[in-house]
Amino acid sequence: MRVLITGAGGLIGGALARFLTAGGHSVARLVRRRPVDGSELHWDPTAGTVDPAALRGCDAVVHLAGASIAGGRWTRSRRSEILESRRSGTGAIARAVAGALPPPRVLVSASAIGFYGDRGDEPLDEGSGPGSGFLADVVRAWEEAARPAVEAGVRVVHPRFGVVLDARGGALPMLALPFHLWLGGPIGSGRQWVSWITLRDVVRALDYTLYRNEMRGPLNLVSPRPVAQAGLSRALGSVLGRPSFLRVPGWVMQTVLGSMGEELLLFSQRVAPRRLIDAGFRFDHSDIEVALTSVLRPGTVTG
Repeated sequence: MRVLITGAGGLIGGALARFLTAGGHSVARLVRRRPVDGSELHWDPTAGTVDPAALRGCDAVVHLAGASIAGGRWTRSRRSEILESRRSGTGAIARAVAGALPPPRVLVSASAIGFYGDRGDEPLDEGSGPGSGFLADVVRAWEEAARPAVEAGVRVVHPRFGVVLDARGGALPMLALPFHLWLGGPIGSGRQWVSWITLRDVVRALDYTLYRNEMRGPLNLVSPRPVAQAGLSRALGSVLGRPSFLRVPGWVMQTVLGSMGEELLLFSQRVAPRRLIDAGFRFDHSDIEVALTSVLRPGTVTG
């Protein structure tokens, strides 16, 4: 297959590009800077333009680009950047996909479980409705921006990412830092649900969606076994050989990080990957302690 990726410089995009290339696929990257070789093509998500050559002979597009949601306090300008980077970028990709002759067979356009908002202990799957909050609003606009591709008859998949665990980036280094400093412990009540997934399973699941024609619409990319925040803290402490009893009050996170800290660290989302399970996908990591050991102490476990 020839696969076009946006956001290939990020944690997920880079891992996916390496995985597909190792599998014998041809990977092209859309970049905002000047392309440096034939594997890169230009796009300008703000202007809504995509190099027409990028879609030529393309079988699949994986759109992962967007401003980091954890890049700083959610000021008014930061909120605008987070929303517009997703809405305008996804719209540009969707229009380019819809206008290609022939169009790619599938567009995998990133999304997030932030769609569900703060739902306590409520079990959630792809059939659950949206919640409230800034991220829930962003995700609804983000997914809606792909509609031109849907209306053109292209199969569109929205992988709703949970907390992606990898030692090289994402949330895990930030979560592990207090434990390295002997200051680890639960955040807030510790009862809020964390729906997580290892980077390895993310990449495998994205690859899986490229071939499964029945997969379209929202797709939860999370482990089948979410964990309470206190359980995540205990697992981190166990794997790192550090104590995990120094609780961080929720008000501290809200004071230091504002609404970003509230939504990213205190919201509870008990999400199941129902559609992946129904499609027969097998997770490499479903136990949180085994997963953290595999990620933080590679070579010490085999599964």
